[in-house]
Amino acid sequence: MSFDFATLDTLRNHHPAWRLLRSDHAPLVASFLHRVFVLPNVRVMAAADLAEALEDELYALRQQLGETAFPKPALDYLNDWTAADKGWLRKFYRSGTDEAQFDLTPATEKAIAWLAQLSERQFVGTESRLLTLFDLLKQMSEGSEADPAVRIAELRKKREEIDAEIARIASGEVPLMDDTAIRDRFQQFIQGAHELLTDFREVEHNFRRLDRHVRERIALWEGNKGELLEEIMGERDAIADSDQGKSFRAFWDFLLSSRRQEELTELLERVLALPAVAALQPDARTRRIHYDWMEAGEYTQRTVAVLSQQLRRFLDDQAWLENRRIMDILHGIEGRALALRAYWGKNWPLPGAVMEIARAQADIELIMERPLFTPAVKPVIADLVLQAGDEDIDPAILFEQVVVDKAQLTRHIRHALQNKAQITLCELIAARPLQHGLAELVAYLQLGSDHFNAVVDENTPESVYWESWTDSGEPVSRCARLPRIILMHQSEK
Repeated sequence: MSFDFATLDTLRNHHPAWRLLRSDHAPLVASFLHRVFVLPNVRVMAAADLAEALEDELYALRQQLGETAFPKPALDYLNDWTAADKGWLRKFYRSGTDEAQFDLTPATEKAIAWLAQLSERQFVGTESRLLTLFDLLKQMSEGSEADPAVRIAELRKKREEIDAEIARIASGEVPLMDDTAIRDRFQQFIQGAHELLTDFREVEHNFRRLDRHVRERIALWEGNKGELLEEIMGERDAIADSDQGKSFRAFWDFLLSSRRQEELTELLERVLALPAVAALQPDARTRRIHYDWMEAGEYTQRTVAVLSQQLRRFLDDQAWLENRRIMDILHGIEGRALALRAYWGKNWPLPGAVMEIARAQADIELIMERPLFTPAVKPVIADLVLQAGDEDIDPAILFEQVVVDKAQLTRHIRHALQNKAQITLCELIAARPLQHGLAELVAYLQLGSDHFNAVVDENTPESVYWESWTDSGEPVSRCARLPRIILMHQSEK
């Protein structure tokens, strides 16, 4: 990057990290986001949880600075931090949910990391960095050497040095690293470990930017679908084969190895147990820093999976030609939205009309304007005298119809089956005699086939008795002979 005046002035006005450092609320933003996102290595947080945590933070600050400090609600501050003119948080919605999610932007994490380096360090190690730089130069030099003879000579030289060190240790001369060297290397390890977590967020941001680029290309594309897919796949392959993509893939393969995980865990346990390291009082999360790397890398992998899902959704769109008119309208709206993105959060005049919609109005229809009902055909009623039939009919007969309550019969069957696996129809009727005669008996038979399992034993006939009354009111005994019917729950066979 060029450090000329124009470049730095542009960064000062447009880069989110520089805007954060210039903000009057920089202490609140940096301290709160560091405590919520960076320190516990949280990648995404729901809006409700983040607003609740910020509300507690604001309440504590108002107790110290007065009630007029930070007067707005927490959610307003969060939405303000996600605005285009700030860009300190990223607000998005996950698929299948309508609750907003918040994530830290790489620029904000860079600003927080720079602030963390402003404090004076009691111990500044240089030896470990020099050795690291020297080892990196040796790795590049040896790894790029194409002459086999030179490579073999280097390997033999290393073997001689290892053999000489083995001989010294075998003779009792065991060189140990002093406490200063251990602290130097441990501080460098901690710094590199946290920088790696920061790099993950930037890698994820780069993949998300590719995802947005693909969405824009699909929204504005007007040509053949095959040409678009060929271009998108070519760009994705270019990203995967880039230096960043290759480095991330190599890191991920290295970290997914169970042997490497066990080795990292064992090394961390041994190093943290050293007295020189324990005196530095390292953070408790250092013991599981490699799991934080895996969690951050997995979240980056999920971002790449979202990109693939968008491509599959585009491939599965079978209504591309059938709904051409709808797709053109939607693409027009997306194109306008993308064109207006540069004006968001700025006081620039909009380029003409943004969107035209029909004027909202209500259709008023008064009730007196509705016509009365007019029959289609006028009925003709003949004035005739009834020649046959009974004119004197008692209408009370209509209210003497037999009504069988099937719900009550169902409850009776289920109550009887609570203590038994099965029961016969005769046992049911003996426990509760028929009240409506043959109609109630037929209802039992229907319930046995609809709501329960009914088994008919043709070899065992049974008789069902009930009482009825004649027209004069005299009791009459009725009997129905039928095969034995056994009822049971539907789960029973």
